[in-house]
Amino acid sequence: MAFHYPNGKRYVPAVAALTSRPVKKANYGNRGKSLEDDINDSNEYYLANGIAVIHKKPTPIQIVDVHYPKRSAAVIREAYFKQASTTDYNGVYKGKYVDFEAKETQNPTSFPLKNFHEHQIKHMVAVSQQGGISFVLLKFSAADEIYLMDSHHLTGFWERMLEGGRKSISKEEVEAHSSFIPLGFQPRIDYIKIIDGILTNK
Repeated sequence: MAFHYPNGKRYVPAVAALTSRPVKKANYGNRGKSLEDDINDSNEYYLANGIAVIHKKPTPIQIVDVHYPKRSAAVIREAYFKQASTTDYNGVYKGKYVDFEAKETQNPTSFPLKNFHEHQIKHMVAVSQQGGISFVLLKFSAADEIYLMDSHHLTGFWERMLEGGRKSISKEEVEAHSSFIPLGFQPRIDYIKIIDGILTNK
């Protein structure tokens, strides 16, 4: 099935762009879980315990070609994203609007900025300007490490790239300008603890 952006460009999943390298085995308690699964499970925990209401944003799709091999079955062959996506997740916590993106990389020493799109950066800047909490969760898959970086810092690295600087954020820079999130059980990725710190410092 082929998906296309609003400008007609074909959508290629990030996973398809990865080179064929050995896949790191998941931890025993997290076998088969992706970053998205872990975040979704954490959000369900927050919701069930009355902590926060945060969900993954649905992506509006326009279906243009459907094949019916059988009367009772349909196969979507081609579809388009109706609009450029902004960020992955949004919701509310302690009366504050929360909006964030989640990305991961197999690169152990830096985080490529090509994982982000300009409209996502602009969206996060707009959210922050309105008093919302905007950030990114960055996962270094090889080390199974997750960091929360405020969109203010991400924007700085993005602008550095536009000015001719490096096209990635070094691991040292991520560590210096982010909060490390140790993996837990319930919730798996407790990013709300970091948000509490952000609210305290505002």
